[in-house]
Amino acid sequence: MLDRLRDVEARYEELGHMLGDPATLADYQRIAPLSKERAGLEELVEVARKHRSCSQQLAEARVMQQEETDAELRALAAEECETLQASLQALEERLRLLLLPKDPRDERNVIMEIRAGAGGEEAGLFAADLFRMYSLYAEDRRWKVDVLGQNVTGVGGLRSLTCEIRGAGAYSQLKYESGVHRVQRVPETESQGRIHTSTVTVAVLAEVDPVDVELNMNDVRVDVFRSQGAGGQSVNTTDSAVRMTHLPTGIVVEMQDERSQLQNRERARQVLAARLYEVELERQRREQEDERRGQIGTGDRSEKIRTYNYPQNRVTDHRIGLSSHNLPGVLNGRLDEFIDELSTRDQAQKLAASELG
Repeated sequence: MLDRLRDVEARYEELGHMLGDPATLADYQRIAPLSKERAGLEELVEVARKHRSCSQQLAEARVMQQEETDAELRALAAEECETLQASLQALEERLRLLLLPKDPRDERNVIMEIRAGAGGEEAGLFAADLFRMYSLYAEDRRWKVDVLGQNVTGVGGLRSLTCEIRGAGAYSQLKYESGVHRVQRVPETESQGRIHTSTVTVAVLAEVDPVDVELNMNDVRVDVFRSQGAGGQSVNTTDSAVRMTHLPTGIVVEMQDERSQLQNRERARQVLAARLYEVELERQRREQEDERRGQIGTGDRSEKIRTYNYPQNRVTDHRIGLSSHNLPGVLNGRLDEFIDELSTRDQAQKLAASELG
C-alpha cells in the first residue's frame, strides 16, 4: 500500500507542475482533464500525508516510552502511543477505501426510468409518488431534473416516465435505486379497506458520452408519430414524437415531450445509448462474476429491493435488512439513511474482495 501511495503522491506533484507550466495553461483542452485528475487524487494525498506524519509521531513516542527514565513521562508517552495507534489504524482503513478502484460512472448524470408494474392504476399512482420522492431528493442536492418522456394515466399516475437528473455525483448516489419497489397500502378506490400490493420498476442509467458506446444507426429503426397528451402547440398537429427500436436487442425508446422532432430524436438517441451501455456492462458482469451479488444485490431490475408499507409506516430495504419507521419522510426525499448504508456495505464488500485478492 505504501508503494502505491508514493506513486500517487508523485503523480499528484507532477500534475501540479504541469498545471503551473505556461505551455499547459495555453492549451485549454489539456487543462480540464489534468485539473480533474489532480482533484481526484487530492483527498488520497492529504490522508496519505496525515498517515505518514502520524507514523513518525508514533515512532518518536515509542522511543520516548522505551528510553524515558521518568515514570510520569513514560506513562504520558504510553498514553500518546495508544492514541496515535488508534489514529493510524483509522487512517489506514480510510486509505484502503480511497485506493479501491472507483466506478468511472460515479460522477455522471443519471437517466432514470420509472415504470408501473403489477397493480394497475395503483401501481401508476405509486410510480408518480416515487418520481416525486426522487425529485425532492435531487432538489435537496441542487441537482436539476428534466422529464424526457412520460406516459400518464387518467387518475394522475404514471405508466412510465424517463427523466434526466444532472448534478455532481448523481450516479454515485442513485445507482443503488435500480430494482423493483413494492408498495403495500389501501388504494383510494378500495371501498372495503383491503391492503393491496403493487410494484414499480426503477432503472438508473449513467448518462454516456458518444465515445462510450458505439450506436450504429443502421441498426435502429426510427418511427415518427403524432404526440399525445399535454404539451406545446405542436402536440397532435405534427409528427414530432419519435420511437427508436434497436433491432439487434429489441430495445424500444419513445420520446414525445419536446416540441420538435429533432429534439425528440436526440433525446431518444441519448437514452438508447445509455441503455445499450448498461446492457454491455451487464454482459461483462456476468462473464466476470457480479461483484455486488449478495447483501447489496445485483441491481437487476427484476430484484425486489424495497418495500413501502403504509399501514405500519415502514420502509424496508431487503438488500441490507434496514427499516425506517418514517415513511412520509422517505417519500419526501429523505433517502440518505438507505443510500449511505448501501454505499458503506458496497465499499466493505469491495475492500474484503481486494484483501482476498
